[in-house]
Amino acid sequence: MSLDSSATCLKRFKFYFFFLIICLNINLEAERLDYIYPNQKPSFSNYGTLGLMQNPSARFHEEGTLAFTYSAMNPYLRGSFVAYPFDWLEASYQYADIDNQLYSNSFAFSGDQSFKDKGFDVKLRMFKESKLLPQIAVGFRDLAGTGIFASEYIVGSKLISDISFPFQGKEILIGNLDVTLGLGWGMLAGNDIERSGTDVWNPFRRISEDFLVRQTVEGTKGGEFSFDKFFSGRVGSFGGIELFLPYLNGSRIKLEYDGIDYEKEGFPPIKQQSKVNFGFTYPVSEDFHLKLGIVRGNTINLGFSFSGTLAKKDPYIPKNDPPQPVPNAEIEKKVNTDFRDFLYLSSLRHLNARNFNIQAATLDESTATYEVVYAQSRHGSYTRASGRVATVLDQISPDYIKTFKLTNVNANMAMHTVNISRDRLVRHRDHPIKNVTIEKSDIVPAQYDYDSYDFTPAISFPAHYWRLVPVLRSQIGGPDGFYFGDLRLGAKSELLFARNISLLSSASVGIVDNYAELKLASDSVLPHVRTEIVNYLKETKKFSIERMQLTAFFNPLPNLYAKTTAGYMESMFGGIGGEMLYKPFYDNWSLGAEIWRVKQREYNMQLGFQDYQTTTGHINFNYRHDRSGIQLKLKGGRFLAEDSGLHVDLARRFKSGMRMGVYFAKTDISREEFGEGSFEKGWYFFIPIEAFFTNHSKGSTGFGLRPVTRDGAAILYHGHDLFGITDQASANSLLRDWDDLYD
Repeated sequence: MSLDSSATCLKRFKFYFFFLIICLNINLEAERLDYIYPNQKPSFSNYGTLGLMQNPSARFHEEGTLAFTYSAMNPYLRGSFVAYPFDWLEASYQYADIDNQLYSNSFAFSGDQSFKDKGFDVKLRMFKESKLLPQIAVGFRDLAGTGIFASEYIVGSKLISDISFPFQGKEILIGNLDVTLGLGWGMLAGNDIERSGTDVWNPFRRISEDFLVRQTVEGTKGGEFSFDKFFSGRVGSFGGIELFLPYLNGSRIKLEYDGIDYEKEGFPPIKQQSKVNFGFTYPVSEDFHLKLGIVRGNTINLGFSFSGTLAKKDPYIPKNDPPQPVPNAEIEKKVNTDFRDFLYLSSLRHLNARNFNIQAATLDESTATYEVVYAQSRHGSYTRASGRVATVLDQISPDYIKTFKLTNVNANMAMHTVNISRDRLVRHRDHPIKNVTIEKSDIVPAQYDYDSYDFTPAISFPAHYWRLVPVLRSQIGGPDGFYFGDLRLGAKSELLFARNISLLSSASVGIVDNYAELKLASDSVLPHVRTEIVNYLKETKKFSIERMQLTAFFNPLPNLYAKTTAGYMESMFGGIGGEMLYKPFYDNWSLGAEIWRVKQREYNMQLGFQDYQTTTGHINFNYRHDRSGIQLKLKGGRFLAEDSGLHVDLARRFKSGMRMGVYFAKTDISREEFGEGSFEKGWYFFIPIEAFFTNHSKGSTGFGLRPVTRDGAAILYHGHDLFGITDQASANSLLRDWDDLYD
């Protein structure tokens, strides 16, 4: 070896050694910080969003996080559901019990129940924190509520790490300090910023003098956006610090200068003896926090919060459900090589044992292709389903087969076909590569003609599938009491009369309830299509049939799907109708239409009907934005109360399969006709059940809230809607989960 080459090798060795030392230092520093400051998730304020105590901060949780917070601070008890569809957006829906005000002035109407308020808060990150600059956010409190907590703010937060001071020749570590400063309007303008020469100072007065006066909105029904009030009127300052204590499991001390104007917020008077609030937060775990504090100088504050990030794959419990190998596979492969019928029967047996139901199969020796048509209801990841079918077939199929052509069907409608190269499947098993193991061109629209296959196993009809489930029904926030509900035992059933015809049923029996004091009557001027909810709840305490609908599905043309349905489609309506959906396989949009002739069911939710009947129908447009993962659903047409308008649904799906979304609707009725809330709106989330178990499963559980139940913009909730049934009839539904192929 020459001297030059030796010198080059030495230089490379020094470089790699130096690089290794840097990496080790980074890892050691990260481990040191995790040891000193564990459980560093931001904590929640008393208003149900991330912040100090009364004041907000500019902090956010990771995208895909859901949280529940509770705080007790006289005269308020507040519970909040908080969602983070993005890491720059915080949305909170909350109920507040206000103990210094009655629900109404009529004892006959609401007794001595305290006032209940519903509110919606939003915060958006404007700028990320940098080494020198703070993180900046803009937020709105009580955005579309009654306005008794309505505020807007601009806030900045800056983290100062590892504060210490010298003592007897040593550095004493104090902790990490998160400093928050902000400007507030409305109820957050308790500390007026005064400027000489003007009674009211507002930085937006340069845009318009209208910002100097905060308008009072008269005649509101609640639930309205008062845009004229935003960032108007007096401006106040607020701020505080959150000190993360070292070696104390992530505990932190909070000290703040309260920005709330207690002379205006809620129902005064609320006495404030001090503007300085003090609190302590203790993380029992990273997700569960307890808090204790003193606010206003005279009030003890207690609370807790629980948050969980569900965006990532297997967010809570790792899966212990790997593909099961075929026993004696080599022997079966040899037999299957000599006898084609044995291959079909072997595939049927092993796939059925793994919850994949073969509908048809054909072996084409001329192209060395083995085509299998299957249905499945276990895997929410359609790519994982394809991978598991291919893995079984690889173990038992003759070696000369080069391609597995896997066609998925649902309700006897063709969904998709995946052409999997056997060579690539085996070669990349340990190191899967996107767009190499499976390319986009391998995923194609399915063409399914049942009679054209060599092997079509007989299926005995009718086939029955059922399960028992717990059912919880709730009624929250009325004048009769804050919460009414019942716990029930439900039975869900699907009876298949043919591959494309099913009877979907749901019934339940009551176990325990507290409906005795529930008596709120409908005050709606519209047909009572939803506001008779109290009668439905009370009349079904013992037994109810929530759904019993007969549906036939059709796939008349490629990308075109249809269904006809008759029966009891939901808890309040039954009838007959149909739906069609055009869904181009490679596109991110679909267009559909539905029409229904329905009649209102009797309150006992059994077999009878009331007199009210109507025709409802909509044009449905769905669009998915690939980069953000947002799914937009537009539903325009005639609703159950015979009002016409547009329903908008915005949702985001995460890698775990969790979906969170919001919806709103406006129709041709006035806000007075709609009643309290002014227009239809709400939010929801659905979490895959498999997130909490070690095995894979396709079901999900969810929760949704609307501020108030009204009759306007009411939609018919029929089972097996085509958009959901055809979820896998899209190339994106497989490409989004390409890394599940070998799971």
